[in-house]
Amino acid sequence: MKRNLFLTLLATAAIAIVQPVHADDGIVVIANSAIHGLDAETLKRIWTGRTIDLDGIALRPINLPPGHPSRRRFLAVVMQQDDDDYIAYWTVRRYVGKGAPPREMNTGAEVVEFVRHTPGAIGYIDPSELKPGLNVVLRR
Repeated sequence: MKRNLFLTLLATAAIAIVQPVHADDGIVVIANSAIHGLDAETLKRIWTGRTIDLDGIALRPINLPPGHPSRRRFLAVVMQQDDDDYIAYWTVRRYVGKGAPPREMNTGAEVVEFVRHTPGAIGYIDPSELKPGLNVVLRR
């Protein structure tokens, strides 16, 4: 049992070395203007479906598609997961009737427009896609 855990941890570390997430890559979480003061733990709860509203506002988290560089960074930095773990989490959660994963958009520009015009919307983008007037709730 301990050996299997060790091998799993070793394999995970090897994958992290092969595909590092650099601090200078960064990720920015933006939200509709009515949402403020979110920390990483709250964001985890939102993207796992455990928090669905905040101060009476129904939340609408947005993901980028699997494999997108910003999604990989968001999952690594904020969620401390990789795409496979996140997809598996939602596969089980959907199977047991506990909801559906966040809606996916193809580009950061689509995320920005959706967040700007949709109450309760929250999404993540690459720092290079940050525009004036966006409500930044987390920057890493």
